[in-house]
Amino acid sequence: MVATLGGGEPQACYVPSGGGPSPTFSSSKLLERLASRRMDGEFQGELAEAWKPAADFKSYTVRIRKGVKFHDGHDMTTADVVYSIDEIWKKHATAAALTDFAGVAAPDTDTVVVSFNKPVPEFFFSSLLCSPANYILPKHVYAGSDPLTNPANDAPIGTGPWTFKQWVRGSHFEYARNEGYWRRDTPYLDRLIIRYVRDPAGRAAALEAGDIHIGVSNPVPLPDIKRLAATGKFVATPKGYEEAVWSTTLECNLRNPVFAKHEVRQAMFFAVDRSLIARTVYYGYAQPGTGPIFSPNKEYFAADTFKTAFDPKKAAALLDAAGYPKKAGGKRFKLNLVAAGWLPENAKIGALVEQGLEDIGVDVTLTVPDRSTSIRRIYTDYDFDLAISNQANPSEPVPATTQYFTSDGIRKGVPFRNASGFHTDEVDALVEKIKVETDPGQRKALVAEFQKIVTRECPNLPLVEIESLTVASTRVQNHSNDPNFLAASWHDLWLAS
Repeated sequence: MVATLGGGEPQACYVPSGGGPSPTFSSSKLLERLASRRMDGEFQGELAEAWKPAADFKSYTVRIRKGVKFHDGHDMTTADVVYSIDEIWKKHATAAALTDFAGVAAPDTDTVVVSFNKPVPEFFFSSLLCSPANYILPKHVYAGSDPLTNPANDAPIGTGPWTFKQWVRGSHFEYARNEGYWRRDTPYLDRLIIRYVRDPAGRAAALEAGDIHIGVSNPVPLPDIKRLAATGKFVATPKGYEEAVWSTTLECNLRNPVFAKHEVRQAMFFAVDRSLIARTVYYGYAQPGTGPIFSPNKEYFAADTFKTAFDPKKAAALLDAAGYPKKAGGKRFKLNLVAAGWLPENAKIGALVEQGLEDIGVDVTLTVPDRSTSIRRIYTDYDFDLAISNQANPSEPVPATTQYFTSDGIRKGVPFRNASGFHTDEVDALVEKIKVETDPGQRKALVAEFQKIVTRECPNLPLVEIESLTVASTRVQNHSNDPNFLAASWHDLWLAS
């Protein structure tokens, strides 16, 4: 089977720090995690059979699956799990999530105990075991090396259903069936090829020609999705992205004194027609955003938050009241708007945001830098007043979502963190409570309060929630059956003849 991704070729097949969707897609077929989440929201074991918290929730005992082998024939043991958590997860993959990590040990050959300095909620810990970057790596391959530069990153040795065969750079990865896979009788296919086609229209042509069987993460231009589905030879589905919901955000840089009052920040969002963006830029494959927790999140989404629906008159009134009336010439102040250049839609959204703000008297200079310049300007130099960026957030809010609003999320030079500079003692303290609250109901209430505060403050909110889609030939069976399908192992896919 041949697959493709709506994005570029990765810098390495596996990137210890995550590296975004491209290396996650390529590595997740070779490497595996301790757990996964089902489509019904329940957690299930993968390389772990079960896990249980201590009475004080400061440690978790994880029972490791027996009889699992790495692709080179070595047994997977608790030593590999301890090494992966201690050296990879803590230092690279999920360092931001493991701030209260106290250590990991293997008391016997069947179990691993993960300890923390503070109580850890079960949903957080289970989500940690499922995190896309939290693989179990072979200690005998990585120990004693720099994991970031280990040659195995380009040809990973894992426990997954597929074994690495070759990487033809600029073209494709080729994987072969793992004949010793611990899930008996799978994978069903003999070979999996991941092809990289730079031009989205070229991906559509390859799908139509039968050269590619399935594409994930909006692999073709949005207008082509309906056209392909209408042929009856393809299906297009939004299923499989429940744990990786993408959004396009608007971020206010609070280092600019203009944004000192939250009413000014609110005005930025009242001035933008989010429904227009969803209809015209995303051809209906998006919906207006409301808050930092996205609407597909069944665990923590709260509908009762401060709303900033399109209302130019409200936006203008807020700016007037905040002390920014129109001056001679009809302008209030000037803003520098950066639309991150890693997605083509961002430039189009930038033009609509520019127009909306101009209509209420805000003078806007729009720039659309390339990917590397966008990252530098937004997350290193803070060279923007407003920024259009993107986020992909899982159901667990800490730290993936909360780090955009807390003091510890302000990390100069680290992309996709708190670039706005917003932080308050109230929000910092609230997030600390969320991190340690082990009662599910009380934790949900705390997260709802977090949403109410940050939607009112408006430092960084989604303009739209993007509907990601998988496009597949009708021959492809068992796809889109994982809430993060891009990062799933694909052991159970097969092709109808």
